[in-house]
Amino acid sequence: MEYQIREAKREDMPKVLELIMELAKHENAEDQVEISVKDLETEGFNNGNFKCFVADVDGKLAGMALVYFRFSTWKGRTVHLEDLIVTESMRGTGLGGALYNQVVKYGYEHGVKRVEWVVSEGNKNAIEFYENTGADIKKNWYTVHMNENVIKKNIEK
Repeated sequence: MEYQIREAKREDMPKVLELIMELAKHENAEDQVEISVKDLETEGFNNGNFKCFVADVDGKLAGMALVYFRFSTWKGRTVHLEDLIVTESMRGTGLGGALYNQVVKYGYEHGVKRVEWVVSEGNKNAIEFYENTGADIKKNWYTVHMNENVIKKNIEK
Protein backbone atom coordinates (compact mmCIF):
# COMPACT_ATOMS: atom_id res chain seq x y z
CA MET A 1 0.00 0.00 0.00
CA GLU A 2 1.33 3.38 -0.98
CA TYR A 3 0.04 6.43 0.81
CA GLN A 4 0.79 10.09 1.20
CA ILE A 5 -0.08 12.37 4.13
CA ARG A 6 -0.75 15.83 2.76
CA GLU A 7 -2.64 19.02 3.47
CA ALA A 8 -6.26 18.79 2.43
CA LYS A 9 -7.51 20.77 -0.52
CA ARG A 10 -10.89 22.40 -0.92
CA GLU A 11 -11.96 19.60 -3.26
CA ASP A 12 -11.23 17.04 -0.51
CA MET A 13 -13.97 18.40 1.74
CA PRO A 14 -16.79 16.11 0.46
CA LYS A 15 -14.67 13.07 1.39
CA VAL A 16 -13.65 14.68 4.70
CA LEU A 17 -17.35 15.04 5.51
CA GLU A 18 -17.87 11.37 4.59
CA LEU A 19 -15.13 10.44 7.08
CA ILE A 20 -16.78 12.62 9.74
CA MET A 21 -20.09 10.87 9.07
CA GLU A 22 -18.39 7.46 9.28
CA LEU A 23 -17.08 8.37 12.73
CA ALA A 24 -20.49 9.68 13.79
CA LYS A 25 -22.12 6.45 12.62
CA HIS A 26 -19.54 4.43 14.58
CA GLU A 27 -20.43 6.52 17.66
CA ASN A 28 -24.20 6.16 17.00
CA ALA A 29 -24.40 9.93 16.64
CA GLU A 30 -25.12 10.56 12.96
CA ASP A 31 -27.98 12.88 13.84
CA GLN A 32 -25.58 15.17 15.72
CA VAL A 33 -23.50 16.15 12.68
CA GLU A 34 -24.73 19.54 11.49
CA ILE A 35 -21.75 20.65 9.42
CA SER A 36 -21.81 20.71 5.61
CA VAL A 37 -19.21 20.59 2.86
CA LYS A 38 -19.81 24.31 2.37
CA ASP A 39 -19.10 24.92 6.08
CA LEU A 40 -15.84 22.97 5.83
CA GLU A 41 -14.81 24.87 2.71
CA THR A 42 -15.69 28.27 4.16
CA GLU A 43 -14.21 27.75 7.61
CA GLY A 44 -11.09 25.93 6.47
CA PHE A 45 -10.20 27.70 3.26
CA ASN A 46 -11.88 31.13 3.32
CA ASN A 47 -11.62 31.87 7.06
CA GLY A 48 -8.55 29.79 7.94
CA ASN A 49 -10.14 28.39 11.09
CA PHE A 50 -8.56 24.96 10.76
CA LYS A 51 -5.92 22.94 8.95
CA CYS A 52 -6.75 19.47 7.71
CA PHE A 53 -4.34 16.70 6.80
CA VAL A 54 -5.49 13.74 4.76
CA ALA A 55 -4.20 10.24 4.11
CA ASP A 56 -4.27 9.70 0.37
CA VAL A 57 -4.06 5.99 -0.50
CA ASP A 58 -3.65 5.34 -4.19
CA GLY A 59 -5.63 8.49 -5.03
CA LYS A 60 -8.43 7.91 -2.50
CA LEU A 61 -8.80 9.58 0.90
CA ALA A 62 -8.76 7.03 3.70
CA GLY A 63 -8.20 9.26 6.70
CA MET A 64 -8.02 12.79 8.01
CA ALA A 65 -6.82 14.85 10.96
CA LEU A 66 -8.33 18.28 11.60
CA VAL A 67 -6.43 20.74 13.81
CA TYR A 68 -6.54 24.37 14.85
CA PHE A 69 -4.65 26.73 17.11
CA ARG A 70 -5.83 27.48 20.65
CA PHE A 71 -4.33 29.70 23.30
CA SER A 72 -3.45 28.49 26.78
CA THR A 73 -3.05 31.03 29.56
CA TRP A 74 -0.32 28.76 30.94
CA LYS A 75 1.47 27.67 27.77
CA GLY A 76 0.64 30.16 25.03
CA ARG A 77 -0.30 28.94 21.58
CA THR A 78 -1.20 25.25 21.32
CA VAL A 79 -2.51 22.97 18.59
CA HIS A 80 -5.82 21.22 19.20
CA LEU A 81 -6.50 17.97 17.32
CA GLU A 82 -10.26 17.96 16.86
CA ASP A 83 -10.56 14.62 15.09
CA LEU A 84 -8.31 11.96 13.64
CA ILE A 85 -10.34 9.52 11.54
CA VAL A 86 -9.26 6.53 9.50
CA THR A 87 -11.86 4.73 7.43
CA GLU A 88 -12.72 1.35 8.94
CA SER A 89 -11.23 -0.69 6.11
CA MET A 90 -7.83 0.99 6.57
CA ARG A 91 -7.54 0.78 10.37
CA GLY A 92 -4.48 -1.09 11.56
CA THR A 93 -2.42 -0.16 8.49
CA GLY A 94 -0.41 2.65 10.10
CA LEU A 95 -2.40 5.49 8.53
CA GLY A 96 -3.62 6.73 11.91
CA GLY A 97 -0.08 6.81 13.24
CA ALA A 98 1.11 8.66 10.14
CA LEU A 99 -1.64 11.28 10.52
CA TYR A 100 -0.85 11.58 14.23
CA ASN A 101 2.84 12.11 13.47
CA GLN A 102 1.93 14.80 10.95
CA VAL A 103 -0.10 16.64 13.61
CA VAL A 104 2.79 16.45 16.09
CA LYS A 105 5.20 17.67 13.39
CA TYR A 106 2.85 20.54 12.53
CA GLY A 107 2.79 21.61 16.19
CA TYR A 108 6.57 21.40 16.40
CA GLU A 109 7.04 23.40 13.21
CA HIS A 110 4.80 26.13 14.63
CA GLY A 111 6.64 26.25 17.93
CA VAL A 112 3.67 25.38 20.11
CA LYS A 113 4.15 24.34 23.72
CA ARG A 114 1.46 21.65 23.60
CA VAL A 115 -0.60 19.50 21.24
CA GLU A 116 -3.89 18.49 22.84
CA TRP A 117 -6.99 16.45 22.05
CA VAL A 118 -9.79 14.49 23.67
CA VAL A 119 -10.10 10.70 23.51
CA SER A 120 -13.08 8.61 24.61
CA GLU A 121 -12.36 6.45 27.64
CA GLY A 122 -13.81 3.53 25.68
CA ASN A 123 -11.22 3.85 22.92
CA LYS A 124 -8.65 1.62 24.61
CA ASN A 125 -6.53 1.08 21.48
CA ALA A 126 -6.12 4.83 20.95
CA ILE A 127 -5.34 5.44 24.62
CA GLU A 128 -2.66 2.76 24.58
CA PHE A 129 -1.22 4.17 21.36
CA TYR A 130 -1.12 7.71 22.77
CA GLU A 131 0.46 6.59 26.03
CA ASN A 132 3.11 4.67 24.07
CA THR A 133 4.03 7.91 22.30
CA GLY A 134 4.53 9.69 25.62
CA ALA A 135 1.24 11.59 25.65
CA ASP A 136 -0.15 12.42 29.10
CA ILE A 137 -3.78 11.30 29.46
CA LYS A 138 -5.48 13.73 31.89
CA LYS A 139 -7.86 11.42 33.73
CA ASN A 140 -9.09 13.98 36.26
CA TRP A 141 -10.31 16.52 33.70
CA TYR A 142 -13.76 16.74 32.16
CA THR A 143 -14.66 17.97 28.70
CA VAL A 144 -17.47 20.52 29.00
CA HIS A 145 -19.87 21.41 26.18
CA MET A 146 -22.66 23.96 26.03
CA ASN A 147 -25.01 23.38 23.10
CA GLU A 148 -26.78 26.03 21.05
CA ASN A 149 -30.02 25.88 23.07
CA VAL A 150 -28.21 26.24 26.39
CA ILE A 151 -26.14 29.13 25.03
CA LYS A 152 -29.37 30.90 24.08
CA LYS A 153 -30.95 30.22 27.49
CA ASN A 154 -27.91 31.68 29.24
CA ILE A 155 -27.96 34.80 27.08
CA GLU A 156 -31.69 35.32 27.68
CA LYS A 157 -31.34 35.26 31.49
